[in-house]
Amino acid sequence: MHDVVGSHDILLVTLDTLRYDVAAEMAEAGRLTGLLPHGGGWERRHSPGSFTYAAHAAMFAGFLPTPVTPGPHPRLFAATFPGSETTAGGTWVFDAPDLPTGLAGAGYRTICVGGVGFFNKRTPLGSALPGLFAESHWEPEFGVTNPASLERQIDRAAEVLAHRDGPVFLFVNVSALHQPNHFYLPGATGDSRESHAAALEYVDRHIGRLYDLMRRPCLVIVCSDHGTAYGEDGHVGHRIGHEVVWTVPYAEFILERHAAL
Repeated sequence: MHDVVGSHDILLVTLDTLRYDVAAEMAEAGRLTGLLPHGGGWERRHSPGSFTYAAHAAMFAGFLPTPVTPGPHPRLFAATFPGSETTAGGTWVFDAPDLPTGLAGAGYRTICVGGVGFFNKRTPLGSALPGLFAESHWEPEFGVTNPASLERQIDRAAEVLAHRDGPVFLFVNVSALHQPNHFYLPGATGDSRESHAAALEYVDRHIGRLYDLMRRPCLVIVCSDHGTAYGEDGHVGHRIGHEVVWTVPYAEFILERHAAL
């Protein structure tokens, strides 16, 4: 990461509530052509939290989803913390309480484009995570009730990136996967695992436009913050310790100047 920070843009995309099993099945079936470069697959990881606020608070401190294999697993980013067993030679260490502040100190313009309610800036709690960034953006059209939410989020990203000088850390919280998502599945009247998959196809169709906005080279991290249940063992939703909630898809790759590798 010492070769990346300062020389690359950094794009962190969280696909809010995306389940690993649904994401993996769709990738294996060849139904994802935009999210993962060259038809790559997802890495199976565990989320640091079971709902949006907890997971993002951890990720913004450098604790991205953890590989499911036995560790310790060196981290990409880490705040200065004595005794950390996951800070290694390749880890970029920042002397700040959170990653956006650390990257701002390294010369990055830090931008948040919010999606779900924890980024809406309408309440003190809804302002806490966006407040970590030098600039943050949220409109009702970016939220969970708009079937075109990602398109509107990318429109805003395009506006804020139109004039830029120096490296950018852009964070986008994609709300489309979150309930309600039935409107992505024609004829559906309620949310289901199938409408969750249809929402992922919607994201896949449009995410390439977001990638194209970034200066090359760019480190892209795209992952879920947590999964969600659709009736498994009687559970619906998240903020519970269930396998479909804790297990999330994760991918990281470099967008090169002329191709995504």
